[in-house]
Amino acid sequence: MTYPQTVRTGATRLRERISYQHATAHAILDEAYHCTLSFVVDGEPRALPTLHVRIGDTLYLHGSAGSRPLLAARSDGIRVCVTVTHLDGIVYARSQFHHSANYRSAVAHGIARLVTEEPEKRRVLAALVDKIGTGRAADTRPPTRKELAETSVLALPLREVSVKARTGGPIDEEADLDLPFWAGVVPLRLTPGRAEPAAEVRRPTPDYLRPLRSPWLEPAPMHGTQVILEPLDMSHVDGLFTATDDPEVWRWSTATRPADRAGMAAIVSATLRAAEAGSRVPWVQRSARTGEVIGTTSYHAVDPDNACLSIGHTLIGRPWWRTGVQHEARFLLLRRAFEDLGAVRVQWHTDVRDDRSQRAIERLGATREGVLRAHRRHPDGTWRDSVLYAMTAADWPAARDRLATPA
Repeated sequence: MTYPQTVRTGATRLRERISYQHATAHAILDEAYHCTLSFVVDGEPRALPTLHVRIGDTLYLHGSAGSRPLLAARSDGIRVCVTVTHLDGIVYARSQFHHSANYRSAVAHGIARLVTEEPEKRRVLAALVDKIGTGRAADTRPPTRKELAETSVLALPLREVSVKARTGGPIDEEADLDLPFWAGVVPLRLTPGRAEPAAEVRRPTPDYLRPLRSPWLEPAPMHGTQVILEPLDMSHVDGLFTATDDPEVWRWSTATRPADRAGMAAIVSATLRAAEAGSRVPWVQRSARTGEVIGTTSYHAVDPDNACLSIGHTLIGRPWWRTGVQHEARFLLLRRAFEDLGAVRVQWHTDVRDDRSQRAIERLGATREGVLRAHRRHPDGTWRDSVLYAMTAADWPAARDRLATPA
């Protein structure tokens, strides 16, 4: 379906870049988190950035109850123009004149009405919250009557809409093609960073606020009868500090034992940055019986192309040593690696002096493959020799049968 071409939406130049397709316009509007609302009040032009959400063929615009366009729309509505633009790339040409940008934009014209019915307003505000995180509306408190009264919503029927877009590389003059200057496109993308919880938040970051990634880099939750593995989060700082506040827990670690909560927060933050960069996949370990945080573990050196990864950076509070918790956690990690991700090889590195860890890894059915000399640096600056263990997909069936039996 297409929108009709009108005086306001018709192309005056670069007609090949114009489109009136419903699906294209809807996709551009839906992808954007904000728009610009333009209107005229008392003969003066105004342009306001605001939030929007599309429901069917209506574009809803968020605003304050006291704002000028919403006050003006109380009677017969207000004529508006709404624009959305996605900047997809900077185009570098050999000549200054032909530098450009790749973009997708949508422009909608019409008369916007003020939403006055409470059910419609609640439905729109819930949709607006869900737009910034699918499932967020159900995960938050709905507005009170007072908050609803302080918030206004404009509804713009999508009837006069046009789309304009540019893609591709530079369009240089033929005479400039031999000039010794770089030309091409630098893509631009809007990507979410790691969610940063407020200081008082104690629950993990919801899945809908976590960026989509390769399954190999996704810390999928795993549940056993004794242990629960869930994605590491800043909300776990207090629990981890309490559980691992023991020098023996950190004895063979290449990280410095934190002296206080701030030190643990720095470690967790650094781990999450590594996860964001794709070099770690960290989990926190909880007791399945009590729900308390008891430790942490990770995948690292993840290499999907070669179907291999390492398991390590494991810390667990001493009260849970030799309880079967680690036995089950290792089983869950290996099962995900071999059965969910299709890994061909899983590795471990442990300090050559850490006999307890070596015995635990050998009980998994892993093979000792050698010693990596001067492999990791200790906090005091000395170098650690690491024992390398590995398990392959061919080893897994026998290991699985053995590990499925409680320790």
